[in-house]
Amino acid sequence: MSLYVIIMGVQGAGKGTQAQFIQREFGIPQISTGDLFRAMKTRTDDFAVQIQNLMNSGALIDNETTEKMVAERLLADDAQKGVIFDGFPRTIHQAEWLDAHLAQKGSVIKRVLLLELDSYTAFKRAYGRVTDAHTGVAYNIYSNAGDIQWQFVEHPEKAFPPRLEASLNGQKLARRADDDASYVIKRIDTFLEQTMPLINYYSQKGLVQRIDATLSIETVSQQIKSLLG
Repeated sequence: MSLYVIIMGVQGAGKGTQAQFIQREFGIPQISTGDLFRAMKTRTDDFAVQIQNLMNSGALIDNETTEKMVAERLLADDAQKGVIFDGFPRTIHQAEWLDAHLAQKGSVIKRVLLLELDSYTAFKRAYGRVTDAHTGVAYNIYSNAGDIQWQFVEHPEKAFPPRLEASLNGQKLARRADDDASYVIKRIDTFLEQTMPLINYYSQKGLVQRIDATLSIETVSQQIKSLLG
């Protein structure tokens, strides 16, 4: 039987890490709508051009277009034994569509894995992370600062939240552009607004499994393995 799993969690909850674990353990791919939309930029077929035009215009991608894109991805050879949905569904309409689409294949969502993390910890995990661009080693000023030097730099007119700057042995460490405080807070708010209706939807179906994302990566992975196994 195919294994269809939805993974949810606020930024910093470890969704990416655990999705990779599930891929390795169960041999199913991760489907992220963000990745699918980015892939559309490299295609020249009519459907891809339609999505490119929507994105270029700044318009929101409607449910029907998003669902069509996901349906196309589910036809790929590597998705026939199941997938991990990350960032999809985002609306009740999409959740109902996914249930109906999988039912046509004789399949269902087996688990909705909710990696729970309080907003304060989520903020620190995202805002505090910096990376050595040469080695790929990641640090966080709140949890594993190591030997890095860091400081908060205020906007000259104090018009924005302070910016985090960090360095190691005199070399500036990299930060994601969207890890500035205002972006982090906005992503947390968006997650809470969009996800709660979906959690209620899947809870009514008895599918939601809540996992404490403050535990170690290995402990969370083993809990997920037990739930899916």
